[in-house]
Amino acid sequence: MAANPNYEQAGELKIGQVGIANLRVRTLDVEKLAEEMRDRVARAPKLFSRAAVIVDFGGLPGTPALADARALVDALRDAGVIPVALAYGSSDNEQLAVQLGLPLLAKFRAQYEPVGGASATTAPAQPAAVEPAPAKPVPATSASNANPGFVQVLPVRSGQQVYADNRDLTVLAAVGAGAEVIADGSIHIYGALRGRALAGAQGFEQARIFCREFRAELVAIAGHYKVLDEIPRELHGKPVQISLHDNELRIDALE
Repeated sequence: MAANPNYEQAGELKIGQVGIANLRVRTLDVEKLAEEMRDRVARAPKLFSRAAVIVDFGGLPGTPALADARALVDALRDAGVIPVALAYGSSDNEQLAVQLGLPLLAKFRAQYEPVGGASATTAPAQPAAVEPAPAKPVPATSASNANPGFVQVLPVRSGQQVYADNRDLTVLAAVGAGAEVIADGSIHIYGALRGRALAGAQGFEQARIFCREFRAELVAIAGHYKVLDEIPRELHGKPVQISLHDNELRIDALE
């Protein structure tokens, strides 16, 4: 009998937590979408230049034609981001992914639709937004059913990511520029926040972000985000709390 092959000899394959932006397309006006993306890349190049993007056609009435989808993907590449997959949708969407040569990622639909597949109530159409994609398919529904919080003692340095799965995250040190902290619950940072903080990663809209020294590159709750140039300068370096109200992030000084 032949020995089982050792698949770890040439390369070790693991499924890990990665930060990928999710673009829900709400119009097939390719030039408008490309212009918005170019503007995002220009305003926050460290975050969005050559960023991996999941393309979600769930904001459209139906699956777009191959020519329209290909034009959109090409326009996004020209705008400075890299489309790496389509978000799961109908069987037509699955076929479209094959034709585009892109994988189909089912889990990225979880942020927009409740468990069971029913369509979520959506706000009136707005410009397409890049939203940090959730990490797992089942959203947290309340803080009470989360696990005990995770405590990060050491600083989170550039290029590092800390993820609190189905729980709150407490960081006792600084989050450096280029670092990322993610939690399905709320995030508490007792040092400076110079990187990115994403709370409510599974769609938990009651999550909050607290930090002692606010200098963030990006903050997000349940996919709604603000980048550095959208944050009032008078809040830079201050202790703040961040919450979500009517699909808009609110940043309040704690002093």
